[in-house]
Amino acid sequence: MKVGFDISQLAFPGGVSSYLKNLALRLGKRKDLDMIYFYSSLRRNYAGSLKNVKSFRIPPTILEPLFNRLRVLPIEAFIGKVDVFHSSDWTQPPSRAKKVTTFHDVIPLKFPELSVPKNVNVHKRRLELVEREIDVVIAVSQSTKNDLIEISNISEEKIKVVYEAAGEEFVPQPDKKIEVFRKKFGLPKKFILAIGGIGNRRNLQRAKQAAGRYNLVITGETIPQVSDADMPLLYSAATVLLYPSLYEGFGLPILEAFGCGCPVVTSDCSGMSEVAGDAAILVDPKNLESIKEGIREAIAERERLREKGFVRAKNFSWEKCAAETVDVYNSIYQRSQILHG
Repeated sequence: MKVGFDISQLAFPGGVSSYLKNLALRLGKRKDLDMIYFYSSLRRNYAGSLKNVKSFRIPPTILEPLFNRLRVLPIEAFIGKVDVFHSSDWTQPPSRAKKVTTFHDVIPLKFPELSVPKNVNVHKRRLELVEREIDVVIAVSQSTKNDLIEISNISEEKIKVVYEAAGEEFVPQPDKKIEVFRKKFGLPKKFILAIGGIGNRRNLQRAKQAAGRYNLVITGETIPQVSDADMPLLYSAATVLLYPSLYEGFGLPILEAFGCGCPVVTSDCSGMSEVAGDAAILVDPKNLESIKEGIREAIAERERLREKGFVRAKNFSWEKCAAETVDVYNSIYQRSQILHG
């Protein structure tokens, strides 16, 4: 089976990039797949280890209208004929292949006030194409699937939940490396970690109030943005991860922190509670006292939560994600083979 996979968003840091990197690596090792990767970025050349990457210097500002609005060039014009095409969460090119796409969340559609108008418009246009053309939609959590059923015309039968995972690098780090990292960023011996972000979705104002007398470190705000390679050191150095976001499609930092032995306080809503299970302290993100109590409980129960986090993280793996994604490809490919003899 020949599969095309859009990995263009590897050019941008974040959860989508982590998903693409980890999933693409494992799909590329499958002997039952002939993978062809589409990558396009004006500023960043592809620098990974994947084979058969078709790379183009076209920015997303051109690809979005080309694929989502003009629709004059099929993806085959760039990567050749494929049996299945797996699109990104930004563009939906026309294709004669069977089509799969992944929804990581529906923030621009369900909570437009938490996004920027340009992103909202792009996702609205793309959703119309997905509703008309996509054979299977992969949702990264049951919460995201439920949201899609609520805000779109995609039938429930077309939506398959396939969980993400933390990368293999998210494990407890050696004490010596942690100390070097701590000195590099001027980190205190004990601190509460929060993940920064654009807008109000990460609920940082309440996080700051709830932290009170505790040292609060916010990525991209109180310290510079930490590289992906250094994130395991940051989680390993932290006393607790405070992640009281108002909405997340999945909540990858929760699993990353679990893997590094960092207890987690997170919200009792959307994908976060689904990912955390009973291994984190769940709080009401809109209730300041609930967040404060969550921090106190996580610090008091730190060792118990560390052990529960390690166990919980093992329920998620990229190997499992890849296997279930291939099951999706097979289901629509085999159907097409039967229909066309």
